[in-house]
Amino acid sequence: MKVRDCFDGRKPVFSFEFFLPKTPEGMVQFKSTVRDLKRLAPSFVTLTYGAGGSTRDRTIETAGMIQNELGLTTVAHLTCIAHTRNEIEGIVEKIRAYGIENIMALRGDPPRDGNRLPENRREYRYAVDLVRHLRKMDGFCVGVAGYPEKHPEAPTMEEDLRHLKEKTEAGADFITTQLFFNNEDYFRFVEHVRAMGITQPVLPGLMPVTNYGQLQKFAAMCGARIPAEIIQALEPRQADPEYVIRYGIDWTYRQARDLLDKGAPGIHFYTLNKSRSTQVILSRLLGR
Repeated sequence: MKVRDCFDGRKPVFSFEFFLPKTPEGMVQFKSTVRDLKRLAPSFVTLTYGAGGSTRDRTIETAGMIQNELGLTTVAHLTCIAHTRNEIEGIVEKIRAYGIENIMALRGDPPRDGNRLPENRREYRYAVDLVRHLRKMDGFCVGVAGYPEKHPEAPTMEEDLRHLKEKTEAGADFITTQLFFNNEDYFRFVEHVRAMGITQPVLPGLMPVTNYGQLQKFAAMCGARIPAEIIQALEPRQADPEYVIRYGIDWTYRQARDLLDKGAPGIHFYTLNKSRSTQVILSRLLGR
């Protein structure tokens, strides 16, 4: 199933993001987490991309396992920077061999020595370059990232939106946002996106807080502002994990409920490979 077909307006789209575990023990727990969340019948799940050689292969194999053994529509993340054309085509064909029809096209983190890369590793400098290539390789539904508070490297929101417009004009089918905590940022972003003539669905991404230090780290990485209300509630009690988890569940539930009530097409959960918070939140949203 192609993810673009989920956005038919009949029901909200709910999806989960996972990352590749690093150890065999972690893989056992990972499968348990995915099975737990499968009970909530997500529209699709995504698996982030490990760019290194052996990690890359395990990422693709794990995406195939989720798609074929666990029976969940899977979106394979793919980062393009510093890859050669042959590498990209080889990776995409491996993804295709597992029956995966959906790819999240991302730039990835630039290498520190990017200026010294050989010419054949400079073809894919931006996500739009990968989107264009994927459009030439038939059969894939392509997702791209959006930033409600702009990409941290973008000098202005206007320039960031122009880059998003380029990705959609190149053939992206849907947009998933980076995490955010203020819904006004999402709705303002969608308003700007529509004003630019972008018609693709914009799926909001939420991360249930489970650890205060982790929250600060991820927010800094993606340029998301943490509301003062969250800081005031969690900073004094960050050493109480149960309190932090309960607070994160309550905040994200209220945030998701408001988004859905005001017209968002669904919710993409950044699960951090943990099932409890997402299970509780989505069960409440579904009225279970």
